[in-house]
Amino acid sequence: MPPAHPFDDDKLREECGVFGVVGVTDASNFVALGLHALQHRGQEAGGIVTHDPETGFNQQRRMGLVRDNFTSASMMAQLPGTIGIGHVRYSTAGSKGQTALRDVQPFFGEFAMGGAAIAHNGNITNALSLRRELIERGSIFQSSSDSECIIHLMARSMGRTIPDRMEEALRKVEGAFSIVAMTRTKLIGCRDPLGVRPLVLGKIGDGWALASETCALDIIGSEFVREIEPGEMVVITQNGVASHFPFRPKRARFCIFEHVYFSRPDSILGGRSVYETRENIGRELAKEAPVDADLVCPVPDSGTPAAIGYSLQSGIPYAMGIIRNQYVGRTFIEPTESIRNMGVRLKLNVNRALIKGKRVILVDDSVVRGTTSRKIKEMILDAGAAEVHFRIASPPTAWPCFYGVDTPQREKLLAATMSEEEMRDHLGVDSIKFISIDGLYRAVGEAGGRDPKAPAYCDACFTGEYPVAPSDMIEQGFKAKTAAE
Repeated sequence: MPPAHPFDDDKLREECGVFGVVGVTDASNFVALGLHALQHRGQEAGGIVTHDPETGFNQQRRMGLVRDNFTSASMMAQLPGTIGIGHVRYSTAGSKGQTALRDVQPFFGEFAMGGAAIAHNGNITNALSLRRELIERGSIFQSSSDSECIIHLMARSMGRTIPDRMEEALRKVEGAFSIVAMTRTKLIGCRDPLGVRPLVLGKIGDGWALASETCALDIIGSEFVREIEPGEMVVITQNGVASHFPFRPKRARFCIFEHVYFSRPDSILGGRSVYETRENIGRELAKEAPVDADLVCPVPDSGTPAAIGYSLQSGIPYAMGIIRNQYVGRTFIEPTESIRNMGVRLKLNVNRALIKGKRVILVDDSVVRGTTSRKIKEMILDAGAAEVHFRIASPPTAWPCFYGVDTPQREKLLAATMSEEEMRDHLGVDSIKFISIDGLYRAVGEAGGRDPKAPAYCDACFTGEYPVAPSDMIEQGFKAKTAAE
């Protein structure tokens, strides 16, 4: 499913969200609700697998949104059981932007000791070499997804239990993974040793839930218990939660862009409110990059908390200068060239009464290709703005992500080829300023800023310093950052 219009094509996209429950009646309904809360992490497709003692494993995978597929009684009746997992997808590895049904997770495998299903958020950086090796040894792949490697590695393991086999498989995997898996009776959660992508544990009645974000626990009335730790595996049954750490410990490097953009603002990450963190980013940005202006306006919706923070810190009034049409989704039909040329205007419209004659600060979460920023600037000027100043709530995105985020090739990232001044001229604005990497770290609670010798987060998209070497991409010619850079 290609993007509906240029606005969707100019944002970084999370690969997916995962969710699972055990010990609840009609588990599939809980999974569907959880996936609905995680829809922002993937809109191309979704799938649910459940197990029922009478019917065995049941699975349904569909293209499109959760609300369009997993809401009918007839659909949910096909997914009986008290245990289930689910996945929403936005493709990175595999057929990028052209998801086939066979690529939709969760993936299911039948082993000697019974079946298992697995849903994966992240990206395996050595997937191509693993796939080559597995195919040479006789494995037959059904999808183009890197996640399927885990099922094949489990099949070749000699472990006595499915959690044992999963451990052995994941020790061979490089990159980022937050995994929710299930057997007939067990719900399993696991994070990679760096903890790049999030995973949280919740309690609901006598049952348990695992989710990419706390907002998905909220929607089902589940109590947030704790985050799954980096490198931790939990195996949950009716007897409770068993935890252990099967991997060699490493310094955690959680994705800092989860705080900036990916996670929902009503989620909690690392004990911190995402909304409050984004407001702090706006405050830091106002300290670092002040400008005389009349209004602070967010680029909806991701720029809103940072714009509020910028306004509070600067004293410049906050205003909804741009209004978002909530009813233009990714499947909006564009029948003619003239409609396509409207681009961003299909989704955003300028509040002319507020903007005319004003010096406007536009706060956005990031600049990727810059195509949307130019169109928004044109709309603001067309509405009669006297000046347009961009303030960006993240450092310049100059490097692609290989850990589960859909990022353009490096040469297509504006910040990879232009200085800040060049970007200002390219976008045709009065000024553009990004928060510094130290300012971003201060906003997420690191008072001393970024420690270059031991960064607390994965920030490779800003710094080019990859905590796990992207071996597949280097093999294909990607040039990693050198010491001189």
